[in-house]
Amino acid sequence: MRKISRKSRATVCLYWFHPLLLAESQRLLAPGEFRLTSRRLDPDAAPNSQPQPRASLYVVESHRRSAVTEAIVAATVERSSGARILVIAESFREESAFPLLRLGVKGLLRYSELPSQLSRAAGVVAAGGFWVPRGLLSKFLDTTRSTPLSSRAMSGASHLTGREREVLECLLQNLLNKEIAKKLSISERTAKFHVSNLLAKFGVQRRADLILLTYNRRELSI
Repeated sequence: MRKISRKSRATVCLYWFHPLLLAESQRLLAPGEFRLTSRRLDPDAAPNSQPQPRASLYVVESHRRSAVTEAIVAATVERSSGARILVIAESFREESAFPLLRLGVKGLLRYSELPSQLSRAAGVVAAGGFWVPRGLLSKFLDTTRSTPLSSRAMSGASHLTGREREVLECLLQNLLNKEIAKKLSISERTAKFHVSNLLAKFGVQRRADLILLTYNRRELSI
């Protein structure tokens, strides 16, 4: 008897204001990889006024008023603890993006990036990763410096070697491998080796995932 193995599809719930986003999402999120459901958002209604389906990923279209977007995200998180959320907007400024990241948003994607990145971003965030532009991530980290990086890095990292702890602290400063190597007086190849080990130990694939994962753990411990 032949067994047919099928990769399970991630369920994506799209909260949208404009029909064009719905149509584009239906086109870009291949049915073979994603199961798409959708809910039309009413900007004049409370976010909790409609039932929320269970999903691997919630994609939220931003409203022109950031407070509305934040309310939608907060309601989604409240109704589904640990919800993985990707927000889509025309652009992201610090004043609009940072509150979303603090609420637990895992991904930020611009409309212009949809054709080339939506499917990949959805897969990464649905799997537990993060999708945040590097420049925005750097600025976000700069706002979290009030707590010493060393204590933030050590939270939940007791299984790391001394050198790995030093490399992790450098990663939390968003340093590149060559910058880590210079700061710790090691070769760039050695720095890359330690970074790869850290990603494997924390079960993530990208440096940004590790940075935001560590930040989120620190927030939960406060």
